Amino acid sequence: MLSLLKWRNKVASICRWSYKVSCGNSYLGNYARQYNRSVIFNPSTIDTRHAHNPGMHPAEKTNTIRIGWTGSHSTLKYLKEIEPVIGKLTTEYPNLEFMVIADRAPDLKIDKLKFVPWRAATEIADLMQFDIGIMPLPNDEWTKGKCGFKLLQYMALEIPAVASSVGANLEIITQDETGYLCATPEEWYIALKKLIDNSDLRLQLGKRGRKLVEARYSVVSNTSNFLALFE
Repeated sequence: MLSLLKWRNKVASICRWSYKVSCGNSYLGNYARQYNRSVIFNPSTIDTRHAHNPGMHPAEKTNTIRIGWTGSHSTLKYLKEIEPVIGKLTTEYPNLEFMVIADRAPDLKIDKLKFVPWRAATEIADLMQFDIGIMPLPNDEWTKGKCGFKLLQYMALEIPAVASSVGANLEIITQDETGYLCATPEEWYIALKKLIDNSDLRLQLGKRGRKLVEARYSVVSNTSNFLALFE
């Protein structure tokens, strides 16, 4: 049984045996189409009415600007990608703080680091403390298959987002319109600094991001698409 679970070609076989295949981004879709002609794009979806609704969780106004990240302990390692950039910015801006919401505290050499344990009951309220949301990723085969859930969380809550130009992030963000995509430490620094310096820009990107999620990545906008899987 264990050998079957470790069968390397099982994904291709499952795609081949399936009536239809649901994929969360084009990278996964292109893979599945090698083995099945009936592939439907079903992106990660957000409940923009009852959960990720900024109107239900008004953020407290403070003088502190928070760059934030949320995720599980298995993805904390991705923060190492931009640790030097965040460290530099928190040194340059006395009112800047880096906030991490996770199930385990991060091991980062950043002075102004705030760790908040993830809890389902307070998740949205905790996220609303972010002024800027980030999603750093390495560019590899595994991350190309990720579907950008935390990025969509930020945008649904009108939090301007900055992300690595990898995988589904490239499909979700339109550069300079709904967020920023970065491939180098310098690009991360420039994008974050721009948002730190301009509260109006943060507001504008946040509003546009929310509209995008409502139109393309909300539960409401994807209901018929999901139900098409069962036709």
